[in-house]
Amino acid sequence: MRQSRQAAGLSLRQLAARVGYDHSYLSQVERGQRPGSADLARLCDRELGTGDQLTGTFERRLPRTERQTADPSEPAWQGLVAADQTIAFDDFRSTPPAVLLPELVSELQLLQARGVDAVQVVELSIFIAETLTGLGERRSARRWWWAAHGSAVGDGEALVCAREAISGLAERRPLPPLLELADKAVAQQSPSAVPHAARALVLAELGRREETQQALQLLVGVGDETVVTAARPTDWMPHQLHSAEGRVCARLGYGVAGCVLLERARELCPEHWIGERARIDLALAESLAVAGEVPAGLATALRVLVELPDEWRDLWVDDAADRVLRVVPESERGAVELRRLLTTKGRSVGSGSSWR
Repeated sequence: MRQSRQAAGLSLRQLAARVGYDHSYLSQVERGQRPGSADLARLCDRELGTGDQLTGTFERRLPRTERQTADPSEPAWQGLVAADQTIAFDDFRSTPPAVLLPELVSELQLLQARGVDAVQVVELSIFIAETLTGLGERRSARRWWWAAHGSAVGDGEALVCAREAISGLAERRPLPPLLELADKAVAQQSPSAVPHAARALVLAELGRREETQQALQLLVGVGDETVVTAARPTDWMPHQLHSAEGRVCARLGYGVAGCVLLERARELCPEHWIGERARIDLALAESLAVAGEVPAGLATALRVLVELPDEWRDLWVDDAADRVLRVVPESERGAVELRRLLTTKGRSVGSGSSWR
Protein backbone atom coordinates (compact mmCIF):
# COMPACT_ATOMS: atom_id res chain seq x y z
CA MET A 1 0.00 0.00 0.00
CA ARG A 2 2.83 2.43 0.88
CA GLN A 3 4.67 1.66 -2.34
CA SER A 4 1.54 2.20 -4.43
CA ARG A 5 0.73 5.46 -2.65
CA GLN A 6 4.23 6.83 -3.11
CA ALA A 7 4.25 5.78 -6.75
CA ALA A 8 1.04 7.78 -7.21
CA GLY A 9 2.66 10.81 -5.58
CA LEU A 10 0.12 11.08 -2.77
CA SER A 11 0.66 11.85 0.90
CA LEU A 12 -1.14 9.88 3.60
CA ARG A 13 -3.48 12.79 4.22
CA GLN A 14 -4.30 13.10 0.52
CA LEU A 15 -5.09 9.40 0.21
CA ALA A 16 -7.10 9.49 3.45
CA ALA A 17 -9.24 12.33 2.09
CA ARG A 18 -9.94 10.37 -1.09
CA VAL A 19 -10.91 7.09 0.55
CA GLY A 20 -12.72 8.54 3.58
CA TYR A 21 -10.48 7.06 6.27
CA ASP A 22 -8.43 8.82 8.94
CA HIS A 23 -4.78 9.34 7.94
CA SER A 24 -3.51 7.93 11.26
CA TYR A 25 -5.44 4.73 10.57
CA LEU A 26 -3.87 4.45 7.10
CA SER A 27 -0.45 4.98 8.64
CA GLN A 28 -1.04 2.07 11.02
CA VAL A 29 -2.11 -0.15 8.12
CA GLU A 30 1.02 0.76 6.17
CA ARG A 31 3.21 -0.07 9.17
CA GLY A 32 1.48 -3.42 9.69
CA GLN A 33 -0.02 -2.38 13.02
CA ARG A 34 -3.59 -2.88 11.73
CA PRO A 35 -4.80 -5.42 9.19
CA GLY A 36 -6.91 -3.06 7.08
CA SER A 37 -10.04 -4.32 5.34
CA ALA A 38 -11.36 -5.46 1.98
CA ASP A 39 -13.24 -2.16 1.66
CA LEU A 40 -10.09 -0.13 2.26
CA ALA A 41 -8.15 -2.24 -0.23
CA ARG A 42 -10.85 -1.74 -2.87
CA LEU A 43 -10.95 2.04 -2.36
CA CYS A 44 -7.15 2.30 -2.48
CA ASP A 45 -7.06 0.25 -5.67
CA ARG A 46 -9.52 2.70 -7.18
CA GLU A 47 -7.70 5.86 -6.07
CA LEU A 48 -4.16 4.60 -6.75
CA GLY A 49 -4.95 2.99 -10.09
CA THR A 50 -3.67 -0.42 -9.03
CA GLY A 51 -6.46 -2.49 -10.53
CA ASP A 52 -7.31 -5.20 -7.97
CA GLN A 53 -3.75 -5.65 -6.71
CA LEU A 54 -4.34 -4.50 -3.12
CA THR A 55 -7.72 -6.22 -2.90
CA GLY A 56 -6.19 -9.49 -4.08
CA THR A 57 -3.31 -9.17 -1.63
CA PHE A 58 -5.69 -8.57 1.25
CA GLU A 59 -7.86 -11.56 0.33
CA ARG A 60 -4.83 -13.86 0.11
CA ARG A 61 -3.74 -12.80 3.61
CA LEU A 62 -7.10 -13.66 5.19
CA PRO A 63 -7.40 -17.11 6.76
CA ARG A 64 -9.87 -19.29 4.86
CA THR A 65 -12.18 -19.60 7.86
CA GLU A 66 -12.39 -15.84 8.25
CA ARG A 67 -13.32 -15.35 4.59
CA GLN A 68 -16.16 -17.83 4.98
CA THR A 69 -17.61 -16.34 8.17
CA ALA A 70 -20.92 -14.58 7.55
CA ASP A 71 -20.90 -12.70 10.86
CA PRO A 72 -17.49 -11.00 11.31
CA SER A 73 -17.92 -11.04 15.08
CA GLU A 74 -18.34 -14.83 15.20
CA PRO A 75 -14.62 -15.67 15.66
CA ALA A 76 -14.38 -13.13 18.48
CA TRP A 77 -17.46 -14.65 20.11
CA GLN A 78 -16.00 -18.14 19.93
CA GLY A 79 -12.72 -16.89 21.35
CA LEU A 80 -14.53 -15.16 24.19
CA VAL A 81 -16.55 -18.25 25.06
CA ALA A 82 -13.39 -20.35 25.03
CA ALA A 83 -11.77 -17.78 27.37
CA ASP A 84 -8.31 -18.48 26.04
CA GLN A 85 -7.50 -15.08 24.53
CA THR A 86 -6.81 -11.59 25.79
CA ILE A 87 -7.98 -8.29 24.46
CA ALA A 88 -5.72 -5.38 23.55
CA PHE A 89 -7.72 -2.17 23.15
CA ASP A 90 -6.76 0.63 20.86
CA ASP A 91 -8.49 3.85 19.91
CA PHE A 92 -11.26 2.27 17.86
CA ARG A 93 -13.16 5.54 17.56
CA SER A 94 -11.10 6.46 14.50
CA THR A 95 -12.06 3.22 12.71
CA PRO A 96 -15.22 2.91 10.57
CA PRO A 97 -17.74 0.44 12.04
CA ALA A 98 -17.55 -2.16 9.29
CA VAL A 99 -13.76 -2.21 9.60
CA LEU A 100 -13.79 -2.38 13.37
CA LEU A 101 -15.29 -5.86 13.77
CA PRO A 102 -12.68 -7.70 11.65
CA GLU A 103 -9.97 -5.76 13.48
CA LEU A 104 -11.23 -6.93 16.85
CA VAL A 105 -11.29 -10.47 15.53
CA SER A 106 -7.73 -10.14 14.20
CA GLU A 107 -6.44 -8.81 17.51
CA LEU A 108 -8.03 -11.68 19.37
CA GLN A 109 -6.54 -14.20 16.96
CA LEU A 110 -3.07 -12.70 17.37
CA LEU A 111 -3.33 -12.94 21.16
CA GLN A 112 -4.41 -16.57 21.45
CA ALA A 113 -3.50 -18.71 24.43
CA ARG A 114 -3.46 -15.78 26.86
CA GLY A 115 -6.02 -15.29 29.64
CA VAL A 116 -9.02 -12.97 29.65
CA ASP A 117 -10.05 -11.10 32.79
CA ALA A 118 -13.56 -9.89 33.57
CA VAL A 119 -12.88 -6.23 32.82
CA GLN A 120 -11.53 -7.06 29.37
CA VAL A 121 -14.55 -9.23 28.60
CA VAL A 122 -16.91 -6.40 29.54
CA GLU A 123 -15.00 -3.83 27.50
CA LEU A 124 -14.83 -6.05 24.41
CA SER A 125 -18.50 -6.98 24.66
CA ILE A 126 -19.63 -3.36 24.91
CA PHE A 127 -17.46 -2.30 21.97
CA ILE A 128 -18.74 -5.09 19.75
CA ALA A 129 -22.39 -4.71 20.85
CA GLU A 130 -22.38 -1.00 20.05
CA THR A 131 -20.60 -1.56 16.74
CA LEU A 132 -23.06 -4.27 15.71
CA THR A 133 -25.91 -1.97 16.70
CA GLY A 134 -24.51 0.71 14.41
CA LEU A 135 -24.33 -1.80 11.58
CA GLY A 136 -27.95 -2.84 12.13
CA GLU A 137 -27.05 -6.33 13.40
CA ARG A 138 -29.36 -6.17 16.40
CA ARG A 139 -29.66 -9.88 17.08
CA SER A 140 -25.90 -10.34 17.13
CA ALA A 141 -25.56 -7.26 19.34
CA ARG A 142 -27.92 -8.75 21.94
CA ARG A 143 -25.67 -11.70 22.71
CA TRP A 144 -22.73 -9.37 23.24
CA TRP A 145 -24.80 -7.36 25.72
CA TRP A 146 -25.59 -10.70 27.37
CA ALA A 147 -21.84 -11.47 27.56
CA ALA A 148 -21.15 -8.07 29.10
CA HIS A 149 -23.85 -8.52 31.76
CA GLY A 150 -22.59 -12.00 32.56
CA SER A 151 -19.01 -10.85 33.03
CA ALA A 152 -19.56 -7.51 34.77
CA VAL A 153 -18.80 -7.06 38.45
CA GLY A 154 -19.14 -4.05 40.72
CA ASP A 155 -19.46 -0.76 38.86
CA GLY A 156 -19.15 -2.64 35.59
CA GLU A 157 -22.75 -3.85 35.70
CA ALA A 158 -24.04 -0.27 36.11
CA LEU A 159 -22.08 0.81 33.04
CA VAL A 160 -23.28 -2.14 30.97
CA CYS A 161 -26.92 -1.42 31.85
CA ALA A 162 -26.50 2.27 31.07
CA ARG A 163 -24.73 1.76 27.76
CA GLU A 164 -27.28 -0.84 26.65
CA ALA A 165 -30.14 1.54 27.51
CA ILE A 166 -28.57 4.28 25.38
CA SER A 167 -27.93 1.83 22.55
CA GLY A 168 -31.54 0.70 22.79
CA LEU A 169 -32.73 4.23 22.06
CA ALA A 170 -30.95 4.18 18.70
CA GLU A 171 -32.33 0.70 18.02
CA ARG A 172 -35.88 1.92 18.75
CA ARG A 173 -36.39 -0.75 21.39
CA PRO A 174 -39.46 -0.43 23.67
CA LEU A 175 -38.87 2.30 26.20
CA PRO A 176 -40.15 0.74 29.48
CA PRO A 177 -37.45 -2.01 29.49
CA LEU A 178 -34.83 0.63 28.67
CA LEU A 179 -35.96 2.68 31.66
CA GLU A 180 -35.64 -0.44 33.82
CA LEU A 181 -32.05 -0.83 32.65
CA ALA A 182 -31.29 2.83 33.35
CA ASP A 183 -32.94 2.69 36.79
CA LYS A 184 -30.93 -0.43 37.60
CA ALA A 185 -27.73 1.34 36.59
CA VAL A 186 -28.47 4.40 38.75
CA ALA A 187 -29.50 2.25 41.72
CA GLN A 188 -26.02 0.73 41.88
CA GLN A 189 -24.62 4.15 42.78
CA SER A 190 -21.71 4.00 40.40
CA PRO A 191 -19.34 7.00 40.51
CA SER A 192 -19.76 7.28 36.73
CA ALA A 193 -22.16 9.81 35.20
CA VAL A 194 -23.16 7.40 32.41
CA PRO A 195 -26.09 5.81 34.33
CA HIS A 196 -27.56 9.27 34.97
CA ALA A 197 -27.12 10.14 31.28
CA ALA A 198 -28.95 6.98 30.27
CA ARG A 199 -31.84 7.64 32.64
CA ALA A 200 -32.20 11.28 31.55
CA LEU A 201 -32.21 10.34 27.86
CA VAL A 202 -34.80 7.58 28.30
CA LEU A 203 -37.06 9.77 30.43
CA ALA A 204 -36.83 12.52 27.82
CA GLU A 205 -37.87 10.04 25.14
CA LEU A 206 -40.84 9.00 27.28
CA GLY A 207 -41.89 12.64 27.57
CA ARG A 208 -41.80 12.62 31.39
CA ARG A 209 -40.69 16.22 31.66
CA GLU A 210 -40.46 16.77 35.41
CA GLU A 211 -38.51 13.56 35.99
CA THR A 212 -36.26 14.41 33.04
CA GLN A 213 -35.43 17.79 34.53
CA GLN A 214 -34.52 16.16 37.85
CA ALA A 215 -32.41 13.53 36.06
CA LEU A 216 -30.63 16.27 34.09
CA GLN A 217 -29.75 18.11 37.31
CA LEU A 218 -28.28 14.90 38.73
CA LEU A 219 -26.37 14.27 35.50
CA VAL A 220 -24.82 17.73 35.51
CA GLY A 221 -23.91 17.43 39.19
CA VAL A 222 -22.33 13.99 38.89
CA GLY A 223 -20.59 14.96 35.65
CA ASP A 224 -18.99 18.00 37.31
CA GLU A 225 -17.65 15.83 40.12
CA THR A 226 -16.40 12.98 37.96
CA VAL A 227 -12.96 12.89 36.41
CA VAL A 228 -13.53 10.99 33.17
CA THR A 229 -10.59 9.65 31.20
CA ALA A 230 -10.08 7.26 28.32
CA ALA A 231 -8.60 4.66 30.66
CA ARG A 232 -11.82 2.65 30.76
CA PRO A 233 -13.59 2.30 27.42
CA THR A 234 -16.80 1.39 29.26
CA ASP A 235 -16.89 4.88 30.77
CA TRP A 236 -17.37 8.21 29.00
CA MET A 237 -15.13 11.15 28.31
CA PRO A 238 -16.09 14.83 28.83
CA HIS A 239 -17.29 15.41 25.27
CA GLN A 240 -19.67 12.46 25.54
CA LEU A 241 -21.16 13.76 28.78
CA HIS A 242 -21.64 17.26 27.37
CA SER A 243 -23.24 15.72 24.30
CA ALA A 244 -25.71 13.76 26.43
CA GLU A 245 -26.54 16.87 28.47
CA GLY A 246 -27.10 18.85 25.28
CA ARG A 247 -29.36 16.19 23.80
CA VAL A 248 -31.50 16.10 26.96
CA CYS A 249 -31.75 19.90 26.96
CA ALA A 250 -32.96 19.88 23.35
CA ARG A 251 -35.66 17.34 24.16
CA LEU A 252 -36.79 19.48 27.08
CA GLY A 253 -37.10 22.45 24.71
CA TYR A 254 -33.98 24.24 25.98
CA GLY A 255 -32.48 24.74 22.55
CA VAL A 256 -30.00 27.49 23.43
CA ALA A 257 -28.60 25.57 26.40
CA GLY A 258 -28.36 22.49 24.23
CA CYS A 259 -26.37 24.40 21.62
CA VAL A 260 -23.91 25.66 24.23
CA LEU A 261 -23.31 22.19 25.63
CA LEU A 262 -22.99 20.57 22.21
CA GLU A 263 -20.58 23.23 20.97
CA ARG A 264 -18.43 22.43 23.99
CA ALA A 265 -18.70 18.72 23.22
CA ARG A 266 -17.56 19.42 19.67
CA GLU A 267 -14.53 21.36 20.93
CA LEU A 268 -13.49 18.44 23.14
CA CYS A 269 -14.07 15.65 20.60
CA PRO A 270 -10.92 14.78 18.58
CA GLU A 271 -11.23 15.64 14.90
CA HIS A 272 -10.34 12.14 13.73
CA TRP A 273 -13.25 10.59 15.63
CA ILE A 274 -15.41 11.09 12.57
CA GLY A 275 -18.47 9.14 13.67
CA GLU A 276 -18.75 10.77 17.08
CA ARG A 277 -18.28 14.25 15.64
CA ALA A 278 -21.03 13.57 13.10
CA ARG A 279 -23.43 12.56 15.88
CA ILE A 280 -22.53 15.65 17.90
CA ASP A 281 -23.12 17.89 14.88
CA LEU A 282 -26.49 16.28 14.23
CA ALA A 283 -27.48 16.74 17.88
CA LEU A 284 -26.41 20.38 17.49
CA ALA A 285 -28.65 20.63 14.42
CA GLU A 286 -31.55 19.35 16.53
CA SER A 287 -30.83 21.93 19.23
CA LEU A 288 -30.62 24.73 16.67
CA ALA A 289 -34.04 23.78 15.33
CA VAL A 290 -35.49 23.63 18.84
CA ALA A 291 -34.02 27.09 19.53
CA GLY A 292 -35.94 28.46 16.53
CA GLU A 293 -33.00 28.41 14.11
CA VAL A 294 -34.64 25.87 11.80
CA PRO A 295 -32.78 26.81 8.58
CA ALA A 296 -29.43 26.67 10.40
CA GLY A 297 -30.30 23.33 11.96
CA LEU A 298 -31.31 21.81 8.64
CA ALA A 299 -28.23 23.21 6.92
CA THR A 300 -26.03 21.63 9.59
CA ALA A 301 -27.72 18.26 9.28
CA LEU A 302 -27.54 18.31 5.48
CA ARG A 303 -23.86 19.21 5.57
CA VAL A 304 -23.11 16.27 7.85
CA LEU A 305 -24.88 13.72 5.66
CA VAL A 306 -23.47 15.09 2.41
CA GLU A 307 -19.88 15.27 3.64
CA LEU A 308 -19.79 12.13 5.80
CA PRO A 309 -18.03 9.21 4.05
CA ASP A 310 -20.28 6.20 3.50
CA GLU A 311 -18.10 4.11 5.82
CA TRP A 312 -19.32 6.20 8.75
CA ARG A 313 -23.04 6.17 7.94
CA ASP A 314 -24.53 3.84 10.52
CA LEU A 315 -27.65 3.48 12.62
CA TRP A 316 -26.30 5.91 15.24
CA VAL A 317 -25.84 8.65 12.64
CA ASP A 318 -29.17 7.99 10.95
CA ASP A 319 -30.99 8.05 14.28
CA ALA A 320 -29.44 11.42 15.15
CA ALA A 321 -30.45 12.81 11.76
CA ASP A 322 -33.96 11.41 12.15
CA ARG A 323 -34.32 13.35 15.39
CA VAL A 324 -33.70 16.57 13.48
CA LEU A 325 -36.67 15.72 11.26
CA ARG A 326 -38.88 15.27 14.32
CA VAL A 327 -38.46 18.90 15.41
CA VAL A 328 -38.85 20.71 12.07
CA PRO A 329 -41.98 21.25 9.95
CA GLU A 330 -42.33 18.69 7.17
CA SER A 331 -42.94 21.48 4.67
CA GLU A 332 -39.47 22.97 5.18
CA ARG A 333 -37.44 22.68 1.99
CA GLY A 334 -34.39 21.41 3.84
CA ALA A 335 -36.49 18.78 5.62
CA VAL A 336 -37.54 17.27 2.30
CA GLU A 337 -33.90 17.01 1.20
CA LEU A 338 -32.80 15.60 4.56
CA ARG A 339 -35.49 12.93 4.37
CA ARG A 340 -34.34 12.04 0.86
CA LEU A 341 -30.72 11.65 1.99
CA LEU A 342 -31.77 9.43 4.86
CA THR A 343 -34.03 7.19 2.83
CA THR A 344 -31.21 6.50 0.39
CA LYS A 345 -29.80 4.33 3.17
CA GLY A 346 -32.94 2.20 3.19
CA ARG A 347 -34.36 3.35 6.52
CA SER A 348 -37.85 4.61 7.17
CA VAL A 349 -37.41 7.91 9.00
CA GLY A 350 -39.44 10.72 10.46
CA SER A 351 -42.02 8.35 11.91
CA GLY A 352 -42.36 10.18 15.19
CA SER A 353 -42.87 8.20 18.40
CA SER A 354 -44.89 5.21 17.26
CA TRP A 355 -41.96 2.89 18.10
CA ARG A 356 -42.48 3.40 21.84
